[in-house]
Amino acid sequence: MNEVVIILVALAAIGVFVGVLFTFRRAVRATVDEQLSFVRLQEEKMLEVTTAISAEIQLLPLLEKIMETVTEILDADRSTLFIYDSRTNELWSNVAQGIGEGQQIRFPANSGIAGSVFTSGEIVNIKDAYSDDRFNKAIDKKTGYKTQSILCMQVRNKTGAPIGVCQVLNKQGGPFNEQDEARLAAFSAQAAIAIENAQLFEEVNDMKNYNEAILESMTNGVLTLDADGRVEKANAAALTLLRSADDPARLVGRRADEIFQGDDNKWVLDGMAKALESGKSDEAHNEILALPDWNGGDDPDSTATVNLMTQPLTNTKGDRMGCLLVTEDMTNERKLRSTMARYMTKEVADKLLEEGEDALGGTLQKATVLFSDIRSFTSLSERVGPQETVAMLNDYFTIMVDLIMSNKGILDKYIGDAIMAVFGAPFSTSNDADNALTTAVEMMRALEQFNLARITEGREPVHIGIGVNTDQILSGNIGSERRMDYTVIGDGVNLAARLETANKTFGTQVLFSEYTLADLTGDYRYREADRLRVKGKENAVSIYESLDVYPEARFPYMEQVLTAYNSGLTHYRTQDFKEAVTQFEKALNLHPGDSLSKLYRDRCTHFLATPPPEDWDGVWTMTTK
Repeated sequence: MNEVVIILVALAAIGVFVGVLFTFRRAVRATVDEQLSFVRLQEEKMLEVTTAISAEIQLLPLLEKIMETVTEILDADRSTLFIYDSRTNELWSNVAQGIGEGQQIRFPANSGIAGSVFTSGEIVNIKDAYSDDRFNKAIDKKTGYKTQSILCMQVRNKTGAPIGVCQVLNKQGGPFNEQDEARLAAFSAQAAIAIENAQLFEEVNDMKNYNEAILESMTNGVLTLDADGRVEKANAAALTLLRSADDPARLVGRRADEIFQGDDNKWVLDGMAKALESGKSDEAHNEILALPDWNGGDDPDSTATVNLMTQPLTNTKGDRMGCLLVTEDMTNERKLRSTMARYMTKEVADKLLEEGEDALGGTLQKATVLFSDIRSFTSLSERVGPQETVAMLNDYFTIMVDLIMSNKGILDKYIGDAIMAVFGAPFSTSNDADNALTTAVEMMRALEQFNLARITEGREPVHIGIGVNTDQILSGNIGSERRMDYTVIGDGVNLAARLETANKTFGTQVLFSEYTLADLTGDYRYREADRLRVKGKENAVSIYESLDVYPEARFPYMEQVLTAYNSGLTHYRTQDFKEAVTQFEKALNLHPGDSLSKLYRDRCTHFLATPPPEDWDGVWTMTTK
C-alpha cells in the first residue's frame, strides 16, 4: 500500500515537473519568438529606412530621416548626425534633435566627444556622460536636458575616410550595448553612401545653378541642342536675339532648321554639321543672320550681324550629345562702323574699334592736314537762297568727303562751307602726304564735273581753294566733360589753313608746303609759288602750287611757261627785277591766264619804281589769317 502511494506521489511529482517543464518551454519559446520578432521588425525597419534614404537626394531631408531612424532603431531619446566641413575643419549639423528647427551647431572637428571620435575613429559608448571629462556639461545646463548614456561613432565613406559622426543619446531602459553598436555601424555604412550621393547631388545642383546664372548673365546668346538638333536650353540673350524673350517656347523644343530657315541661314546649319562631323568647333564672323519672323509680318529689322561659334558636345565616352551655339550680336557695332565710315576710312574705323579710347588719347605725331573752302560763299548763298544753298552743300560735301575717304583720310570737321581733313591721324602711314595731295587734285577735277552739271542746270558754278601741310600735330579727344571731339591742333594745322587762304592772293587752286613736298614719294607736277612768312611766325616756309589740277587746255605750253617762270623767279630773288619782268612777260605771252607770272611781274614793276630795303630777303609776309 505504501509503495503504491509512493509511486502515485512520484508520478504526480513527475507530472508536475513535466507540466512545469512544458510551461517553461512555452515561456522560453514565447520569449525567443518575441525576441526574434523584435529583431525581424528592426531589420525590416532598417531595410525600409535604408531603402528610403538611398532614394533621397536632398541633403537636409536625408539627414532628418537618418536621425529619426537611428533614434527609433536604437530605442534612444534623440540623436545627431554631424557632417565634416573640410573648408573650415568643423563638424556641423542642422538636424540635431531637440535643439529646435532651423538651428545649426558648429564646432571644431577635434572638440568634445564628437570631435574625439571623428579624429580618432574609436567607438565611444558611455554609460554615464557626466563621468567623462570630454562631455560638455554646459550644453545640458543651457538647454535643460539631462544627458545620461552616449553612443558615438564615426561615419565613413566607401574609401574609409571619415565624413562625419553619428551621436545617439539616452537609450531607453539602460545603457547602449554591443548589439546597438553593431546596428549603428551597419546603419552608418548605409547612411554614408546616401550622404555622399546627396552631397554630390547638391554640388552638381549648385554647379548647375551657378552655370545657369553665368549663362543668364552673359551678353552673348547661348543655345544648347541635343543630338537631334532640338533646342534644350536658351539663355536670355539668345531669346532676345531670336525674338523669343516673351515666349521661350518658340525656341525650346524646336529643331534648328525650324529656327534658322531659308538660304540666308544655311551657313548656320552648315557650321553645325561641320562641327558635329569633325568634333571641332566652327566659327563664323560678321555674318548676316536672318531672324525668325514668328508673327509672319514684314519687319524692317529682320536681320542681325553676328559672330557665331558652334561647339560640339560629347559625353565621357566621346559620343555626340549635340552642340552649343554661342552668338555675339554685332549689329550695333555694324551700325557704329557704318556711322564712323561717314567720317573716316574703314581701316581707321576698325583700328579705333579694336583699340578703343587708347587710340584717341593725346598723341604728338606727323600727319598731313588738308583745308578746303568755297570762294565768296556768303554772296553766293545770298544770291541762290537758303534751300538751294543747303542742297548745293550736301551734293558738294558728298563728293568731296567720298574722295577724302577713298584716299584713307578722315573728315575732321565741317567749318561752315569749309572742310578740314587729316591724313595720318590717329594712325600714320608712309603715304599720308601723297594721299592728301592726290585728294586735293581729285577734288579739283571732281569740282569741274560738279560745275558742268550745275551750269547745265542753269546754276552758278562753285570755286574752292585748298591748302595742304605736313607737320607734327597734336591729335586726340578734345573738348569738355559733356562733349568731346576727336581733332588735331597745332601750328601744322594753322599753316594748312593759311595756305588755303593764300590761294586768293596767288590766284592758285592748291598750295602745299615744303614739308609736304619732302614727304611725297610719287611723281607730281608743281612749281614753287613763294617763300611765305605767316602772321605770328618768324621763319619762312617755301610753298608750292600743284599743277596736276590743270588739264592741258587750261594751262597750255606748261613746260615752256615753267621754264620762263622759274628763270624769272631766280632773277626776282637776286633783285634783277628788269630781267625778271622779261621772263614773266614771256610766260604770260605763252599763257595769259598764269596768275603767278602776272603777280611776280607786277611785284617786279613795283620794285623797279620803288626798290626794296637793303635787308629784303624775298619773303612775302602774310598779314591776314
